[in-house]
Amino acid sequence: MEEKPDGIMTTGVVATMLKFLRKCIIAVHSYGPMPEHIAFIMDGNRRYAKFRTIKKGTGHRMGFSALTASLLYCYEMGVKYITVYAFSIDNFKRDPSEVQSLMELMEEKINELLENRGVINKVNCKINFWGDLDLLSEPVKLAAQKLMASTAQNTGLVFSVCMPYNSTSEIVNAVNKLCAERRNIAQREYSGNCNGQDANNGVHPDVSVADLDRHMYSDGCPDPDIVIRTSGEARLSNFLLWQTTFSHLQSPAPLWPEFSLRHLLWAILQYQRVYPYIEQNRKLEKKQL
Repeated sequence: MEEKPDGIMTTGVVATMLKFLRKCIIAVHSYGPMPEHIAFIMDGNRRYAKFRTIKKGTGHRMGFSALTASLLYCYEMGVKYITVYAFSIDNFKRDPSEVQSLMELMEEKINELLENRGVINKVNCKINFWGDLDLLSEPVKLAAQKLMASTAQNTGLVFSVCMPYNSTSEIVNAVNKLCAERRNIAQREYSGNCNGQDANNGVHPDVSVADLDRHMYSDGCPDPDIVIRTSGEARLSNFLLWQTTFSHLQSPAPLWPEFSLRHLLWAILQYQRVYPYIEQNRKLEKKQL
């Protein structure tokens, strides 16, 4: 049906008013301490589809729309870093047809971002993929690598997608990289040592937290201030275990496709309420170190 001009005008006025109202609410929030980094465990896509008797893939598609909206809201609030748990290594244990469907959806959405860069350009977004990309299907892996390369020089919002990921794998990967680094240093020291002294000469044998930090996927990103897991679940499920010591964990009831601006605003208010306690613990930890 053809829209009437009056209807179009009314819609435009309402949209403008809602945008103005959103900016006012965000401005009020900004008087308190704002998080620099928010991490999301996007839980509930399958249950959303099941409860509404729609296809499972539809739940994940609606979840992608909720993610896009959350990115834009976070950008408007001045949040610098967003990290999402998109696909766990353990998810490969699911039904093969479901895994294949998710891989196809990932490839489709990554290619959409490559072709239609409206959202990326709006927030000047740099996109990272954290995880073992070799476990992905070749088309998804290549698309992810291409998207990372095309946004590597962007200086706005840093958006990190954990897939296929779990924290145990990340820590093991960091330890292996550190060991390889130490072996290479020892070999260079040995080959360049004309006096035949110990190959470990000049190499610090101890491993520090900072050493492992350098080899984490999250190197260069601050630890999350808030970790939000939707659907009411209060588990980290092997997500960013290394980085969430002082994160404020929240488990709002809505399923991920239902997550909206009001839920995000409430999460930030909850964080602001406990911020003094979190900062006190951080300072005590630094003193102990």
